Amino acid sequence: MTVKAFFDTNILVYAAVGVGKDEPKRKRAMELVESTDFGTSAQVLQEFYVTVVRKASRPISAAKALEWIEQWAAFPCQAIDHQLVRIAIEQSERFTISYWDAAILAAAEALGAETVYSEDLSHGRRYGRVRVINPFA
Repeated sequence: MTVKAFFDTNILVYAAVGVGKDEPKRKRAMELVESTDFGTSAQVLQEFYVTVVRKASRPISAAKALEWIEQWAAFPCQAIDHQLVRIAIEQSERFTISYWDAAILAAAEALGAETVYSEDLSHGRRYGRVRVINPFA
């Protein structure tokens, strides 16, 4: 299973709950979702759930979050196994980034993605075989 792009958690969060000052980000996130051959990971879906239910300025119900997750399940989702954890640890050290960011990059590589859409990593930087694009920059 190969995808062109990998979406970090914030892309999916903005698509689901981007309101108010985040409305432009919601629109951009939805454009990406509707037009991009993308994948995610189990980590992204977990983070999405926690963020939209517990951390968002306007949280949604667990049931509504699950509805969104079911929609994302139509796209490739990289499982987290010991091999991916190992690669993420190595990349965390190599690129001097958090383990969690490295796990995003490792999952993207595992899905064959060329691009990771994220606002959390350095825009335009190449990490191994993937390049990070901040679609809100």
